[in-house]
Amino acid sequence: MKLKSTFLALGAVLLAGYVQAQDGWNWPSDPAQEAKARELNAAYTDYMKSEQFVEATKPLHWLLTNVPNLNESLYINGVNVYKGAADKTEDPAQKLVYQDSVMAIYDKREELFNNAPKWIENKAYFGYQFFKSDKTRIPNVVADFEKAMELNGNINHQLVAAYFDLIYRNNAYNKAYTGEQVLAKYDMASELLNKSEAEGKDVTSSRSLLEQVLINMELINCDFIENTMGPKLAADPTNLEIADQIFKYSVQYKCFSSSSFLAALELKDSTNPTFATSQVRAMRYMAAGDFEKAQPVLEKALTLAETDKQKGEIQMELAKVHTQAGRKSAARTAAREAATLDPELTASAYSLIGDLYMSSFNDCRGGESRAKDYSIFIAAHAAYQRAGNSSGMSQARSRFPSKEELFTEGLQPGSSISTGCWVGETVTLATRD
Repeated sequence: MKLKSTFLALGAVLLAGYVQAQDGWNWPSDPAQEAKARELNAAYTDYMKSEQFVEATKPLHWLLTNVPNLNESLYINGVNVYKGAADKTEDPAQKLVYQDSVMAIYDKREELFNNAPKWIENKAYFGYQFFKSDKTRIPNVVADFEKAMELNGNINHQLVAAYFDLIYRNNAYNKAYTGEQVLAKYDMASELLNKSEAEGKDVTSSRSLLEQVLINMELINCDFIENTMGPKLAADPTNLEIADQIFKYSVQYKCFSSSSFLAALELKDSTNPTFATSQVRAMRYMAAGDFEKAQPVLEKALTLAETDKQKGEIQMELAKVHTQAGRKSAARTAAREAATLDPELTASAYSLIGDLYMSSFNDCRGGESRAKDYSIFIAAHAAYQRAGNSSGMSQARSRFPSKEELFTEGLQPGSSISTGCWVGETVTLATRD
């Protein structure tokens, strides 16, 4: 992941600038103590300015121990001093001492000044940098991030992926969460990015990193959605929040065939229908062969459609529903409407019409005129021709009347005849031979 470079840049912003002076200096009343405090305050400040951070820790430590109420600048600058000392120290044990000192300074600052909203995000950031691989310290850093979110309502969008990376690590190291809890934290992190995006921030990279962490967790798959999340919705079938989660993750991981996806889809489509939910819901019913159940949902989707293309799609599906129900005239009407709304559907629409005509021979055969009875296949041929369906055309032509049959009835190829029946088309007679 590309977290490191992002946070290095952010760290430069967080560390920028030392505090030179603060109002409210509380010098000791004892003259000797005051003199020493002034001397050591000047000393650590000089060391800090020259980036001699390790040397600065000694006078600073005395000040923090003996005159902790001297001024808030001790705690603001103290973070820079101990962070700088940790960066310059090669010994792992001493480095950890300095890193722990950064955290302790923040805790003491909260105790004395009670202004955590001003710096809690910075503390969380340094905690991530220092302790992201330390299973014992990770929970406290997670708590700092979540405290920042609670106090300020958001965190810097560049830190959102770091927070969720800690959730990943806490779960890997400490088995800290259930799958549902991980997803809830992911949704919370995603909502933070939504807030930042609404404020005009470019969160593209942060969102990509967040999603990559979730993928790396290998937590969600179709079985998890069906067997872990599905039963929760079954137990509380009106819980829209659970339904939203199941729907979102089912779409993301392409788990469309599960019963939990259908249950979530039905709830969402019943409470807050959209064209997409109604369309997909109807398609699920159709795939299961429940065309009667699909029809009213398709009709609802038609009212929600915003473009001719969407309307055409629904009309085509309604044509299939009517076909299955034996409503051939209604099926043809819907198919024609689909092709009118979306010319790209012409082939499928007129192939369906051709099939309708081909399947109507027994229904429409009068038995008095073979030319009239077989004219239905000429109508089917015309439909297939419009669809560009050469196989259908060949099949229909094979059922045309013969020259002899036309001659017997005193008819000629090229003359017109009405098919009658529900087809109701006037066709030009042609023969199969």
